[in-house]
Amino acid sequence: MNILFIHQNFPGQFKHLAPALAADPKHTVVAMAMRDMGANEWMGVKLVSYSSQKGSTPNVHPWASDFETKTLRGEACFRAAIKMREAGFYPDIIIAHPGWGESLFIKDVWPNAKLKIYSEFYYHAKGADVGFDPEFEKNDQDIACRVRLKNANNLLHFEIADEGISPTNWQASTFPELFRRKITVIHDGIDTDAVTPNAAVSLNLNNASGTRELTKSDEVITFFNRNLEPLRGYHVFMRALPELLKRRPNALVLIVGGDDVSYSMKPDSDQSWKEIFAKEVRPLINDNDWQRVHFLGKVAYPVFVSLLQLSTVHVYLTYPFVLSWSLLEAMSAGCTIVASDTPPLQEVIEQDVNGRLVGFFDIKALTDQVCELLDDEETRQRLGTNAREFVMANYDLKTVCLPKQIQWVLS
Repeated sequence: MNILFIHQNFPGQFKHLAPALAADPKHTVVAMAMRDMGANEWMGVKLVSYSSQKGSTPNVHPWASDFETKTLRGEACFRAAIKMREAGFYPDIIIAHPGWGESLFIKDVWPNAKLKIYSEFYYHAKGADVGFDPEFEKNDQDIACRVRLKNANNLLHFEIADEGISPTNWQASTFPELFRRKITVIHDGIDTDAVTPNAAVSLNLNNASGTRELTKSDEVITFFNRNLEPLRGYHVFMRALPELLKRRPNALVLIVGGDDVSYSMKPDSDQSWKEIFAKEVRPLINDNDWQRVHFLGKVAYPVFVSLLQLSTVHVYLTYPFVLSWSLLEAMSAGCTIVASDTPPLQEVIEQDVNGRLVGFFDIKALTDQVCELLDDEETRQRLGTNAREFVMANYDLKTVCLPKQIQWVLS
C-alpha cells in the first residue's frame, strides 16, 4: 500500500506512526514537508520537500491574510504533488495535518486516494481560548469575523476529508457535529519507557555563582512551556512566585521555555512575554530569592526528561486549547502535578487522584496547593504513582496509541 504523509514540519505528530508503517514491507511510505530535512529518507520514510515561490500580498485585507498564507502553502504542496504523480506515485491513503493549508488541493491531484486528517482544533469566538482571559482581550468588534475566516481552512478540508483523528476528546468536541462524527480520538502516544520516574536522577545547574548538582533531595518547582506566553499561563505562574518563594525558602524554581510565542498574540512592545512578567514581579522578590528562579530556555529532550524526574511539584496551566504533550510526559515521569481546572486538563487529571486542579486565575489557590504538596511527601507519592499508571493505561505509545493509530490508518 502507498501511504503519503503531509506535514509542514514533518514528522510532527507522525513521528512514531510514519516509521511504524514504513517498517512493514507491504507499505511504501512517503512524506511531504515544507522544510528540507537534509536527506532523501528518514527511518524508512521517503522524503519530498516543497516550498512556496510566492510571498504574501502587501496590504492584503487583514482578515484574509491567514487564508492567503494557507493558500500559498497549499499551492506549493499541490505543484510538488503533481510532479510526484507524473513520476508515477499514486497514494492509496493520504494522512495530513491540514493546519497550515498544505493539503487543501491534494485531492485534486489524487482524487481516488483516501484522505485522513489530523483534527487538532476548531476555532471559536467564544468558549475556548478566545475570550478566556480578559486581561489580553482587546476591544475587537471583528473577532468573530476573523475567527470565522480562520476556520475556512478547516471547513474546506471537511469537504474533501474521509476521516479525522484527534488526540483528545475535548479537542474533538470543538469541531462541528457533522464532521465530529468522522473523528476518531487517539492520542499521539507517550513513550512511557523513555519517560519514567528516576529516584537516582541528578543534573548540574549552572548559574552565576557556579554549578550545583540537583537531586531528588532538592525541593524543585517546575514550569515548562514551548514558549513562555499567556495562553499557557506563564503570567499566572510568575505572579504566584513572590508568595511561593517567601513560603518556601529552600525551593528552586526551574522554568523551561523560549522567548517567542506559539499560540498567544505577540506583545505590543518589543519585549517578550517572558521579560514583561519577570519585570512585573521582580520588585516583589528580594535578590536572594530571585537567585532561586532559573530560566533555562529551550532544553534538549534528555535534559527535559531529567528535569521532570527531578521535579517535586510540577505546574501546568493552559487556556481551553490543545493539550501539551509535556503534561502527559510529566505524568509519565511520576510528577506531582498542580494544573489549571480547564477542559483539556479535566480529561486527564482527576482531582486529588492523579493531580490537583485549581482555577486558572486563582493565584492564591495555586500557591497554597503547591506549598501544601511540598510539605506532604506521602500525597506526592500517591498522586505521582497514580499519574504514571493513568498514562500507561490510556496513553502508552507502544501498547495503546500506536496500535490504534495503525488500525485507524489501514481501516
